[in-house]
Amino acid sequence: MVTRLTDIPDSMELRQRSDQLCSAGRLLYKRGMVPATSGNFSARLRDGHILITESGTHKGHLQHSDLLVIDQDGQALDGRKPSAEAGLHLQIYRHYPEVNAILHPHSVTATLLSRSHPHELVVEGYEMLKAFPGISTHHARIIIPVFDNDQDIDRLAQLAEDWMGRHELTIGYLIRGHGFYTWGENVSAAMRHVEALEFLFECELRQHGASH
Repeated sequence: MVTRLTDIPDSMELRQRSDQLCSAGRLLYKRGMVPATSGNFSARLRDGHILITESGTHKGHLQHSDLLVIDQDGQALDGRKPSAEAGLHLQIYRHYPEVNAILHPHSVTATLLSRSHPHELVVEGYEMLKAFPGISTHHARIIIPVFDNDQDIDRLAQLAEDWMGRHELTIGYLIRGHGFYTWGENVSAAMRHVEALEFLFECELRQHGASH
């Protein structure tokens, strides 16, 4: 049984990814986006295993010991309990082979918007859209789906899979009354997408209000 980060092959890569996720947690906590024990983060390793936050950890005070490695079936290599939403991370990694990091914050703006948009949030005409891959002009339009919160993670993951199968450009998604998911080719890219989405969410909230 694997008991320490250093027991896993290529532990230098593991340590680097762990440092990056801990740093992301501290930054997002300072911005009020992962209060209490909310949120979860992960990074895909070169061998296909996933480094993910342990269930119930405070993301603003993450240590290496708060992260664990799971296989592609969601089983922890050391017997600990990964984030309850590990299945959502696995679905994204399976669907997007180019994605190597996923961040899930619980910001106030995202939570409010998710409660006021029945099915999707349409964002268009912002210069900030150029922060996302494949977009090179403000004359762009993205659709961010809103999924109902569900304690059945497999069912929620299937909703996300169905959406992604029908839409070529998917930046992230909102979960009603919960928060949002976004991802990138590495932790740095995923953080850029978090920041860009949060900016856009704030603009939409100020322009249209929570009842829009």
